[in-house]
Amino acid sequence: MPIRILSSMATKQVLADLVARYPALPTQPVAVESVGGVDAAKRVQAGEALDVVVLAAKTIDELIASGKLLAGSRVDLVRSGIAIAVRAGAAQPAIETEADVRAAVLAASSISTSTGPSGVYLAQLFARWGIAEQIQSRMVQAPPGVPVGSLVASGQVALGFQQLSELMVLPGITVLGPMPEAIQSITTFSAGISANCPQVEAVQALLGFMAAAEVAGTKRKNGMEPT
Repeated sequence: MPIRILSSMATKQVLADLVARYPALPTQPVAVESVGGVDAAKRVQAGEALDVVVLAAKTIDELIASGKLLAGSRVDLVRSGIAIAVRAGAAQPAIETEADVRAAVLAASSISTSTGPSGVYLAQLFARWGIAEQIQSRMVQAPPGVPVGSLVASGQVALGFQQLSELMVLPGITVLGPMPEAIQSITTFSAGISANCPQVEAVQALLGFMAAAEVAGTKRKNGMEPT
């Protein structure tokens, strides 16, 4: 029976790469489905039959608390920061300092964030800067499952913020770099085992591999850090 994983888009590629390296894959198939994190959490809350869920650690804890995931099953996999992108060929604003990023946001004709952890954080950051109302008419929130980078690449928005792992794989954009350390927000993405999982031991073996030091290089290749 395949191990069925449901994840947010942020970990789509790293999970695919980790699964491809799993030594037991020939005898233990693994299927990964990646959707918007909000939608993934709703599906888990609705009781969908799954084996593993990979989402932001806070969401995993909430799903454990609600009884949808097994108590004590959380396994931290990667740490991921926010990056900034513009359309390929567009002017590249400076983003080295907090003041630079604030100026770039104020100067942008449109700005896009996601519905995930990075989008929540950026909304708080813009409010702290006192510019939330000023830029509200220029804000474009990407729908769940739609990469911010795709909106940037198509020219729908001028400046995009999302997890580096999601931006770095998209064509048609230039990733300016990560947010400056002073305003960076790091999200830990974790796995949790579904309360209705019929193959807990097999899942535990897979998660043990995904959390092992030997796959740290695969995580870094995908713009993330091991936990």
